[in-house]
Amino acid sequence: MPKILIVAPNWIGDTLLAQPLFARLQRKLPGLELDVLAPAWTAPVINRMPEVTSVIQVPFQHGKLDLRLRWRIGKDLRAHHYDSAIVLPNNFKSALVPFFADIPLRVGYVGESRYGILNVVHRLDEKAMPLMADRYAQLAEVPGQTPERPLAAPQLEIDTANQLITLSRLGLERSRPVVAFCPGAEFGPAKRWPARHFAALAKNLIGHGRTVWIFGSEKERDLGDAIVADAGSGGYCLNLAGRTDLGGAIDLMALTEAVVSNDSGLMHVAAALGRPLVALYGSSSPEHTPPMVAARIVRTGIECSPCYQRECPLGHFKCMNDLAPDRVMAEISAARETAPGN
Repeated sequence: MPKILIVAPNWIGDTLLAQPLFARLQRKLPGLELDVLAPAWTAPVINRMPEVTSVIQVPFQHGKLDLRLRWRIGKDLRAHHYDSAIVLPNNFKSALVPFFADIPLRVGYVGESRYGILNVVHRLDEKAMPLMADRYAQLAEVPGQTPERPLAAPQLEIDTANQLITLSRLGLERSRPVVAFCPGAEFGPAKRWPARHFAALAKNLIGHGRTVWIFGSEKERDLGDAIVADAGSGGYCLNLAGRTDLGGAIDLMALTEAVVSNDSGLMHVAAALGRPLVALYGSSSPEHTPPMVAARIVRTGIECSPCYQRECPLGHFKCMNDLAPDRVMAEISAARETAPGN
């Protein structure tokens, strides 16, 4: 039975964009045992991927070399006798565990001059392959060979028992259709549609018989509270940010009729759940990491966007400020009408 170790990216969105690679490997190698080395914050997403055999959580600190810890984990993994490893991050330290584990074939892009640490080396032509999902899928092929297309779309499994438990624990009821908001973005404020716009959209949706659930981490709890307060929701706009773990958020989001999200990890979760999706872009671009489903991409298109900055370098933030709630409301209707099965 073939065995492959994947060193996963550190971001939820990038991890979901790697799932087509996992699907390709499973098609190429029937009976493949596919293990994924990942940080704790992405593990719940990987656990919901049907292509993955097991997740090996690692406690590496972000930005730290942790050389002794990587050596120890690599040494422990020697007992698994992997045939090959595929390293998705391009930094030097991410390639160390497969090297220390004595895995015979260690695959990845050159990145930070990783010759020797990797021994099956791909070179990236960014212009020829702008999409992150394609870049990852390339690593299932021999160097120089283009990935098989079309790529499989990401798809997450739902834990129905956990879904019911989470609904009950939070006291959520679904007498009205639910629209999900994902107002956070880990990269920085330049990716975030203003809270006042989310609140105005919530008012409109509630007036049209909808309930709004706001998703996010503990870091977005205050942001969610501000949206609820401004929406004056009468109990129909609920802040769930920080009140669920990632698995619970996945299970609840699967119950929604549409999702409105900034360019974030939760945007890619919504796509992998097949939810009608309205994706809001300002400082970033869908030309590199778009959702891998038919989504409504909404942006102003002003000349300074995308700038790829954490904060607006010009101070006006027009790429998001000028994106009107009424326009997003119209896009929600369009997303629902064009969703598969409608």
